[in-house]
Amino acid sequence: MTQTQPTTTPKLENPKFGFNDYAERLNGRAAMIGFVAALIVEYVTGQGVLTWLGLI
Repeated sequence: MTQTQPTTTPKLENPKFGFNDYAERLNGRAAMIGFVAALIVEYVTGQGVLTWLGLI
């Protein structure tokens, strides 16, 4: 018996979690926001982030 092959490829949506372009882009943007926030905290307080958090 021979199996017939499908003639069209289904269009699947990209998942919103896991290792995909959407997640990597979102993580990159969050990291950029966090980095800029850390720079602002250091500039405004005159202390490093670890000192500001009370870890040093």
